Amino acid sequence: MLTFIKAQAISLTASLVDFLTTILIVEVFHGWYLWAAVTGTVVGGLTYFLLGRNWVFSAEHRKVIPQMARYLLVWTGYLVLNASFVYLITRFAGLNYVVSKVSVSVLLGISYNYLLQKKFVFK
Repeated sequence: MLTFIKAQAISLTASLVDFLTTILIVEVFHGWYLWAAVTGTVVGGLTYFLLGRNWVFSAEHRKVIPQMARYLLVWTGYLVLNASFVYLITRFAGLNYVVSKVSVSVLLGISYNYLLQKKFVFK
């Protein structure tokens, strides 16, 4: 249970980094929301990997390259799912990109990310 709580704490931290990056690109630099969402996901993903490896799953004693390869595989799936659903919800449901991004991130964080990080990436 402690691992799950710690994973949710870093997920929240990585999500904040992700959202701040996304909003900054759209609102300050007037970038396209989909490009901003992808960039935010990249920055948030790096944050999650570093904190997950060292704090949540205590996997720093294992080889980093195989972990990075597994993480990249899982993260790529997350990126595709995240960008696709953000686009679809924003475009066709007419929701604000921030609402879409938050909704999709919460859903994927609980249903996709945690299980694959624990059972596959940092095992």
